[in-house]
Amino acid sequence: MNRTIFDLLKERTVLFDGGLGTELMRHGLPLGTCPETWNVERPDVVQGVHASYFEAGSDVVSTNSFGGNRIKLAAHGLENRARELNLAAARVARRAAPAGKFVAGSMGPTGKFLQPQGEFTEAEFEEAYGEQAGALAEGGVDLLIIETQYDLKEALAALKGARRAAPALSVFVTLTFNKFPRGYFTLMGNTVPLSVEALEKEGALALGANCTLNSEEMVGLVRAFREATKLPVIAQANAGKPALSGDGQVSYSQGLEDYVRFVPEMLKAGANVIGGCCGTDPAHIRRMAEFIKK
Repeated sequence: MNRTIFDLLKERTVLFDGGLGTELMRHGLPLGTCPETWNVERPDVVQGVHASYFEAGSDVVSTNSFGGNRIKLAAHGLENRARELNLAAARVARRAAPAGKFVAGSMGPTGKFLQPQGEFTEAEFEEAYGEQAGALAEGGVDLLIIETQYDLKEALAALKGARRAAPALSVFVTLTFNKFPRGYFTLMGNTVPLSVEALEKEGALALGANCTLNSEEMVGLVRAFREATKLPVIAQANAGKPALSGDGQVSYSQGLEDYVRFVPEMLKAGANVIGGCCGTDPAHIRRMAEFIKK
């Protein structure tokens, strides 16, 4: 019987990868280019980034398919290539994965809003995410991660679509929160307890947060998730806030040492799955792997 990510979770903290988009940009992806096209045009580069994370200590890498739903791809005129680009994303990551390591099919937000704020229905979101999940499953991912969701309703539509199209795969969900004096809220005003209750009911098997917050701010959010759920809690913080230099280079406000200083705090607060988000790289993952070993 194949070992699953849940077998590993019973033994220790599971380590995901760090930022993918920022790493691809470092390898020459021009600003404004659809990253998913590199699964077909530059698969060697994408595979190399995945491999660098596995070498640094990641147990799981996420596919280069964050913006791979047809609604998001439509901004680049690529909506009809959704299946092709997601299938390629899964296969590239699978080729990079050593035996005993895992590949998560990444499913990011559409970038659009549901009615009445936007033009889309929940059924349309569900269909788009279902198409993406089906292609990632066909390409050989071990699980799906619906991530960086700022609207609980969209996250639920994604979860329904994913579970319908790929019923054999476990689905993890991370939302993105801002920190306020009254606590943590998504862009659409969703709280942690409300989000946890709804996503658990819909069948998510691990829950948490990624993006927006730095590693220090993420500690309190992990604590809030731990208080609200018995499921594995995921934490993937940004390396602070991004800034764009005059020559188009993106840098982040939180340095490596400051970032990793709060990793033990996240673990103490109850994170079972950790990794990095924007601005983190294999160096961050290598240091996080050291904490997990300790």
